[in-house]
Amino acid sequence: MKSTANAKFILLHAPTAGNALTPRRWLFSLITFFTLAFTLTLINSTFSSSSTAARRNGDGISGAGTGTSILPHSVSTALLHYAAADTNSTKPHMSTAELSSIATAISSCSSACNFLIFGLTHESLLWHALNHGGTTVFLDENEYQVSKFEQSNPGTEAYDIQFTTKVTQMKELLILAKLQSDKECKPIQNLLFSECKLGINDMPNHIYQVPWDVILVDGPRGYSPSSPGRMSAIFTAGVLARSKFGEANSKTHVFIHEMGREVERIYSDEFLCPENLVESVDSLGHFVVENPIQGNAPRFCKSSSSL
Repeated sequence: MKSTANAKFILLHAPTAGNALTPRRWLFSLITFFTLAFTLTLINSTFSSSSTAARRNGDGISGAGTGTSILPHSVSTALLHYAAADTNSTKPHMSTAELSSIATAISSCSSACNFLIFGLTHESLLWHALNHGGTTVFLDENEYQVSKFEQSNPGTEAYDIQFTTKVTQMKELLILAKLQSDKECKPIQNLLFSECKLGINDMPNHIYQVPWDVILVDGPRGYSPSSPGRMSAIFTAGVLARSKFGEANSKTHVFIHEMGREVERIYSDEFLCPENLVESVDSLGHFVVENPIQGNAPRFCKSSSSL
């Protein structure tokens, strides 16, 4: 039990007549309160209106009716310039023309894009910045690089993918895919349940549900016979683009980097199709793939490539 020996008592006195609030003091207090409340409301409304006007007129442009923030054109231009001009990086990087081609496709989205990228490269942060407010997902073969990238760049989304193919298997995998083009390797399917050897079925589940507007294949490694090669990435990009349903925009921009190499050239011809090639810029191929209206495509292209 606590001791009360040192307890202190406070004696309350009733207010004397001199300290009592008179009607005049009550009126003055009310007027002061309402004046202060009105002033605070006015200040708040002014700042709110100014902020809204600023977002509509420039630095923080909002997508009309979408609430999505769009990167100002001046910022996009500066990012492209410095990404192309970076001579300090030891990594190979794209030319100004290649960067501009992809940036144009991103800016063509009615609202922010759904952008899927195979490979973590010199341009990764550029893609994330240009698709400001959109969904940007990176897929890479290197678990360490993926972890390091996400830790160094909060807000980015990246996953490591296991590629079981090798560049030396290019021909046999293509022959097998042609034989199974109406079954396991058909153009329209849910790759999550695919048994096609070229299909990537170990990505996070939500990747298969997203209607991708832009897909860039700039990975995995494909510069040596023992490298994974980009056969699976190109096939998967072709299927994801054709399996895009329920969207007002049924077209998907698919970019393949380093088209001068055999794997990239042959597999793009086979699964993205020459008739869908809209632009070739330096070593970048730009395809626009549209999902079939009837919802069932018997084959990928009008004509098949030959090895």
